[in-house]
Amino acid sequence: MTKPMPARYHTTNWSAYNAALRKRGSLLIWLDREMTWLAPHEGRPGRPPVFSEGAIQF
Repeated sequence: MTKPMPARYHTTNWSAYNAALRKRGSLLIWLDREMTWLAPHEGRPGRPPVFSEGAIQF
């Protein structure tokens, strides 16, 4: 008993295929405008933190 031949697919619509490849690599990120990026002053001795907790989690 021999193995069946695998199916061969031929691309006929190259413009749609190339557009789908470009779209596959896109990444869209929504940011909140009210998010504070810089950390508030804590009033403790030592080096102050630079970024807020929300910015670090992002």
